[in-house]
Amino acid sequence: MDFLLPSAWNLDTVAEVVGVITGLLCVWLAARQNIWTFPTALISVFLYILVFYKARLYADMGLQVMFAFLNFYGWYLWLHKGSQRAERPVSRMTKQQWGWLLLFVPVFTLGLGMYLHHNTNADLAYWDSATTAVSLGAQWLMSRKKLENWLIWIVVDAVYVPIYIYKELYPTALLYFLYLALAWWGYIDWKKSLRAQVANVQG
Repeated sequence: MDFLLPSAWNLDTVAEVVGVITGLLCVWLAARQNIWTFPTALISVFLYILVFYKARLYADMGLQVMFAFLNFYGWYLWLHKGSQRAERPVSRMTKQQWGWLLLFVPVFTLGLGMYLHHNTNADLAYWDSATTAVSLGAQWLMSRKKLENWLIWIVVDAVYVPIYIYKELYPTALLYFLYLALAWWGYIDWKKSLRAQVANVQG
């Protein structure tokens, strides 16, 4: 674990460590339904574009670009409920949204995986593409404050951990391990919020 020694740090390591810190903070803020999750996430996103480029995880690098757009999108949606300027409530996924997600993930994985495998020097092209597809779906759902986004994050974070260990991105592997706990906490907290909303409507 040489990355723990400051003498072994370089610009790439500093970018990864700061990306880890801001990444943890943005997920904690998201679990708290705090709007500051979005600007914090943008800092992490821009740093991880560099980190994943260096690691030849090009799908993950592209994912960070998409995350930037989705964070601006989520920032707006969380502040607006429909045409009203009111905070968006937590809600559940619809059957149609599940259908689109289950269609999008395999199609995106196969398409991007084949492209990266045959046209680039990408490492773990199909695994990288699969985790990217699931992460895009989860981020889109979080932007729309869908409760199930946290369960999807738990699944994909569990896959990310061994991938980043294999790529020797140890701070990032630790980050995604901690994401597992934060995602579960986020799910429990958002579920309580949803129950409170339902109780208020029924009351």
